[in-house]
Amino acid sequence: MLRSVVFLAALTLASPSVAAQCGNSAGGFNAWKAAFASEAASAGVGQRGLAALAGTSYAKRTIAADRNQKSFKYSLDKFMKVRGADTIIAQGRKRKAKSAGFYSSLEQKYGVPAGVIIAIHGMETGFGRFMGDSNVVSSIATLAYDCRRSDFFTGHTLAALKLVDRGIISPNSVGAKHGEVGHTQFLPGNVLKYGQDGNGDGRIDLNNLSDALASTANFLKGKGWKRGAGYQEGQANFAVIKQWNAAGVYQKAIAIMGGKIDG
Repeated sequence: MLRSVVFLAALTLASPSVAAQCGNSAGGFNAWKAAFASEAASAGVGQRGLAALAGTSYAKRTIAADRNQKSFKYSLDKFMKVRGADTIIAQGRKRKAKSAGFYSSLEQKYGVPAGVIIAIHGMETGFGRFMGDSNVVSSIATLAYDCRRSDFFTGHTLAALKLVDRGIISPNSVGAKHGEVGHTQFLPGNVLKYGQDGNGDGRIDLNNLSDALASTANFLKGKGWKRGAGYQEGQANFAVIKQWNAAGVYQKAIAIMGGKIDG
């Protein structure tokens, strides 16, 4: 606690004109945090968010995972086998039948059919069986500091700190190694922009199934999902699936599994 207080005091003295410098090893992470904190404060991050930033550590496992995303280089057939597509389809059909009213309400509100949402849920976390074991704020801050994709993750880091300010996540929240949270693995910026209170309890919690799936549907709607249009490759909504994940095999797998779940 004392270290965080001292770090925060140092942050207030940092010059806002000094840009945070990216790096490719742990060595410069603390200096980056000090400079980034000034940027964060200027962007509207409050004391709770700044304290969360002060408490982050360089996430070695995140960097290792970021350098080793082999499955996205597989053929479509191999990717689907490795990711358990047949199991996702079988379980997805059961989930749709069991909670037909819930998925119908999502489609009515957001225009997105059950199959796509269920396929994403199955692909991302095995229907919530594993939602990650990495500190969210440390992971996302490490990726913002890392030179490989610093620009992309800087906005998500600011969002994560704002989520801490709002109590949506805590400095100790855990998620995937790239800082994604919840049942469908939302990046912090997407939680901030598309997060929904799906169960009506007055708060957004992506570890809650209703909130997570409503947020997923809202993301797809926000990215241009066309109600009633198809989502297979070559159809109008396939372009929206591309907004969820940049890997071509992932996009095709979601479309195929979603179509089989929807029947």
